[in-house]
Amino acid sequence: MTVFDDHKQELEKFELMMGPARGRLAVTLDLLTDAMALVGQHGVYCQSARQPGKPAMDIQAIMKSVTDAKALVQSVMQELKAQQGI
Repeated sequence: MTVFDDHKQELEKFELMMGPARGRLAVTLDLLTDAMALVGQHGVYCQSARQPGKPAMDIQAIMKSVTDAKALVQSVMQELKAQQGI
Protein backbone atom coordinates (compact mmCIF):
# COMPACT_ATOMS: atom_id res chain seq x y z
CA MET A 1 0.00 0.00 0.00
CA THR A 2 1.07 3.55 -0.64
CA VAL A 3 0.75 6.54 1.64
CA PHE A 4 -2.20 7.61 -0.53
CA ASP A 5 -3.97 4.32 0.21
CA ASP A 6 -3.09 4.32 3.90
CA HIS A 7 -4.40 7.84 4.48
CA LYS A 8 -7.10 8.02 1.82
CA GLN A 9 -9.87 9.39 4.05
CA GLU A 10 -7.74 12.11 5.64
CA LEU A 11 -6.34 13.12 2.25
CA GLU A 12 -9.80 13.36 0.70
CA LYS A 13 -11.10 15.45 3.62
CA PHE A 14 -8.20 17.91 3.72
CA GLU A 15 -7.82 18.15 -0.07
CA LEU A 16 -11.52 19.01 -0.33
CA MET A 17 -11.20 21.71 2.37
CA MET A 18 -7.84 23.18 1.34
CA GLY A 19 -7.05 22.03 -2.18
CA PRO A 20 -4.66 19.25 -3.20
CA ALA A 21 -1.32 20.81 -2.21
CA ARG A 22 -2.35 22.32 1.11
CA GLY A 23 -4.48 19.27 1.94
CA ARG A 24 -1.53 16.93 1.48
CA LEU A 25 0.67 19.21 3.55
CA ALA A 26 -1.95 19.20 6.31
CA VAL A 27 -1.95 15.39 6.38
CA THR A 28 1.86 15.50 6.39
CA LEU A 29 1.76 17.76 9.46
CA ASP A 30 -0.56 15.32 11.19
CA LEU A 31 1.81 12.44 10.42
CA LEU A 32 4.80 14.43 11.69
CA THR A 33 2.90 15.33 14.86
CA ASP A 34 2.07 11.65 15.42
CA ALA A 35 5.75 10.76 14.90
CA MET A 36 6.77 13.42 17.41
CA ALA A 37 4.40 11.98 19.99
CA LEU A 38 5.77 8.47 19.49
CA VAL A 39 9.38 9.63 19.69
CA GLY A 40 8.53 11.67 22.78
CA GLN A 41 7.03 8.63 24.48
CA HIS A 42 10.09 6.57 23.58
CA GLY A 43 12.33 9.33 24.94
CA VAL A 44 10.75 8.94 28.36
CA TYR A 45 12.06 5.39 28.58
CA CYS A 46 15.41 5.89 26.83
CA GLN A 47 17.22 8.37 29.05
CA SER A 48 20.67 9.76 28.29
CA ALA A 49 23.49 8.49 30.49
CA ARG A 50 25.37 11.78 30.02
CA GLN A 51 22.39 14.07 30.53
CA PRO A 52 20.07 12.68 33.21
CA GLY A 53 16.45 13.65 32.63
CA LYS A 54 16.93 14.07 28.88
CA PRO A 55 16.22 11.54 26.15
CA ALA A 56 19.08 9.56 24.61
CA MET A 57 21.10 11.43 21.99
CA ASP A 58 19.61 9.52 19.07
CA ILE A 59 16.09 10.32 20.30
CA GLN A 60 17.05 14.00 20.58
CA ALA A 61 18.40 13.96 17.01
CA ILE A 62 15.25 12.31 15.64
CA MET A 63 13.02 14.76 17.49
CA LYS A 64 14.99 17.72 16.14
CA SER A 65 14.76 16.44 12.57
CA VAL A 66 11.02 15.82 12.81
CA THR A 67 10.46 19.20 14.48
CA ASP A 68 12.50 20.95 11.77
CA ALA A 69 10.58 19.12 9.02
CA LYS A 70 7.29 20.16 10.61
CA ALA A 71 8.41 23.80 10.74
CA LEU A 72 9.35 23.69 7.04
CA VAL A 73 5.99 22.21 6.07
CA GLN A 74 4.22 24.87 8.14
CA SER A 75 6.18 27.60 6.38
CA VAL A 76 5.18 26.20 2.98
CA MET A 77 1.52 26.14 4.03
CA GLN A 78 1.77 29.77 5.17
CA GLU A 79 3.43 30.75 1.90
CA LEU A 80 0.71 29.02 -0.14
CA LYS A 81 -1.94 30.71 1.97
CA ALA A 82 -0.34 34.12 1.40
CA GLN A 83 -0.10 33.50 -2.36
CA GLN A 84 -3.76 32.58 -2.53
CA GLY A 85 -4.77 35.51 -0.36
CA ILE A 86 -6.76 33.33 2.01
